[in-house]
Amino acid sequence: MKLSGNTILITGGTSGIGRALAEELHRLDNQVIISGRRKALLDEVTAANPGMKSVELDISSVASINAVSARLIADFPQLNVLVNNAGVMQIDNAAAAIDEDLLQTTITTNLMGPIRLTGALIEHLKQQPSATLINVSSVLAFVPMAMSAVYSSTKAALHSYTMSLRWNLKNTSVKVLELSPPWVQTDLLDSKDEPRAMPLQEFIAETIAVLSTDATEILVERAQPMRANAGVNEHAFVDQFNDIMAQPA
Repeated sequence: MKLSGNTILITGGTSGIGRALAEELHRLDNQVIISGRRKALLDEVTAANPGMKSVELDISSVASINAVSARLIADFPQLNVLVNNAGVMQIDNAAAAIDEDLLQTTITTNLMGPIRLTGALIEHLKQQPSATLINVSSVLAFVPMAMSAVYSSTKAALHSYTMSLRWNLKNTSVKVLELSPPWVQTDLLDSKDEPRAMPLQEFIAETIAVLSTDATEILVERAQPMRANAGVNEHAFVDQFNDIMAQPA
């Protein structure tokens, strides 16, 4: 991926990986637009990063996604990078009745949100000379964490969706990437001071280094052992399978 000169939308850009990635890409001379639900937090981040823009977006709302997407296309016609980063993670118990609010919130935010936003912006992205779509999944897409089964399941589903999206867009100007973070020191599950988690800035530095290559999976070194559980060569099989299925009977 070209690391400068882009117009980039990053969802969930007010904290954690989203904010750190937004600030690093901003420093690399990109026009960065962050989104989130709380205007006060958006204003805080943009004030700390002059030139960065923001937009209020409720990723769980179809109406919000459609309205904001139309406004972004009008206000930023050169928008060529979408980073689907917004997500929520809660503890659950798959061996008991799942809280309905937890279930709905997690699936709507982590899976339906990225799919809907991608759908709203994809025709615009395809019109760009060069575009990139990055879905942020997790190593838990490959090795689920049992105490957060719903979250892990949404990330596995996002990984599957990303592979299908990549195949469908292979003959377009849109490159589809998947960023699969390991455990990182963020506010997610109160991990900011967790010594077993990867320091946030170390994660961002490694991520940017991999983004500068032709890799379709953005994996820092700490993420690679868990990703290997499924096998890094699965893409060839997936592509071959879809090529066969696309042929006329």
